[in-house]
Amino acid sequence: MAGAPRAAADPQVLALAAQVTESSEQDIPLLLLQLKGILNSASLGSEESKKIKQDIYDYDLTRYCLLVLRQDHSRLCGGWATATQLAEILSRCCVGLEVKEDPEEFYKTFLPSAIDNLLVLGRRLQARFIRAMKDEEKQDFLHWFRTVTDAICWLFGGHLQLAVCVLQNDHFLQLLITDDVETAVITMSVLHNILRVNSSVLYQVDEETLHSVLDELVYKLSSTTNPVVGNAATKLLLLVAKFCKQLVKLLTARYKGQVDKYMEGMEEKSALTIQRFWRGYRARRNFHQQRQSLKEYKAAVVIQRAACKFLEKLRRRRPLSPWKEPKALTDERRLALLQKVDDYIKLHPASQMSEERSKELHMQAQEKLAQFLLRNRLDQRAAQRRETLLAQVNTDVELLMNAPRLAETTEKDLDVFMSRSVPVATKARQSHNTMLKYTHCPWWKKLGDEFTEDDVIPDDALNAELGTLFIGGRKSI
Repeated sequence: MAGAPRAAADPQVLALAAQVTESSEQDIPLLLLQLKGILNSASLGSEESKKIKQDIYDYDLTRYCLLVLRQDHSRLCGGWATATQLAEILSRCCVGLEVKEDPEEFYKTFLPSAIDNLLVLGRRLQARFIRAMKDEEKQDFLHWFRTVTDAICWLFGGHLQLAVCVLQNDHFLQLLITDDVETAVITMSVLHNILRVNSSVLYQVDEETLHSVLDELVYKLSSTTNPVVGNAATKLLLLVAKFCKQLVKLLTARYKGQVDKYMEGMEEKSALTIQRFWRGYRARRNFHQQRQSLKEYKAAVVIQRAACKFLEKLRRRRPLSPWKEPKALTDERRLALLQKVDDYIKLHPASQMSEERSKELHMQAQEKLAQFLLRNRLDQRAAQRRETLLAQVNTDVELLMNAPRLAETTEKDLDVFMSRSVPVATKARQSHNTMLKYTHCPWWKKLGDEFTEDDVIPDDALNAELGTLFIGGRKSI
């Protein structure tokens, strides 16, 4: 133990120390959490609070907390939340504690070890925060990291000499040298509190540590695009220039030209932005100017599409075979064909028909043809009459559909149904209006009508009358 236990030690501290001594290593972190309740039992700054902290230190409970912080808390009960609470408890136990027996061991060994272990815990929490994928995990690790840094600030706030230990610790520099925004801002807030608590701390650290801290602050100011990080770095540099005026010459000499590079980068970005907007404006202006050309181009595309369809339709038609003149018959071939004709006539002689019989058949054929032509004319007239009656019925139906009610009927309305000329005129007027509407249609809507096939033979061509009928004869033998 650090010192002999007092006779009037706090009973809660005695009981907890006995439990810790008799418990296994895995149960010790959870038992040490009871120190928070023991510390809260006395008001802050009172004599009772100082006595409780002295008893906790005398019975080595603070040393147990110090040792637990070094362990891997991902495998222990309570995990990182327990480690964070122990860090806060350790800081509270050390602040306000005045060790009278062997103070050199407390101030020069124990407190620097406490700072080192807290910074190690902070680095572990920072690494796990950066690697975390889920939002809930990131929020938890960030909260624990902030709690540990608050414990560090509370500790060196109670012992000012620890500010130098924090700055010269490699783990603090590693916390500061990070690309993560959240943890970087929290670490810079720790540095801000160090300068507030001990303004001369930068004169007490070695030159290498001073340059490392200033280099990182200037780098964050010149390279970051995050306004929060830039704001924090700017405030720290202004605070350094305010409290440590001798370092102003170092800043102006060591970091000459960082601002110039930043301004050059901003000018380049501004130029690119202006060029981008100018190109967009010029493209929009050219588009409006070329709108008429675009319309003409679309019209040409429509015409070309229609022409291509027409040409494709022509290609699909079956080409007519060219006329081929029959080959001339040779004398041998002609004699062979005549011999075949004579042989066929001999085998199939034609029946003898008198001239009177031939005339009689001709007269019968003429009569039947005349009857057919007469019936054809009658059928055409009947079909025309049916079409006329159908048109009349359609016209009457339209008039009836558009006719007023009986209570509103006038004599003029009656004349429409009594006269046949009025419906015919109405139908003709409707047909005329339809043709006018068709002729006023846009030209591109009538492209398809120019390529329709008209292969139907008119009926007038089939009504031609035959004047004569061919009468066959026979070849004389």
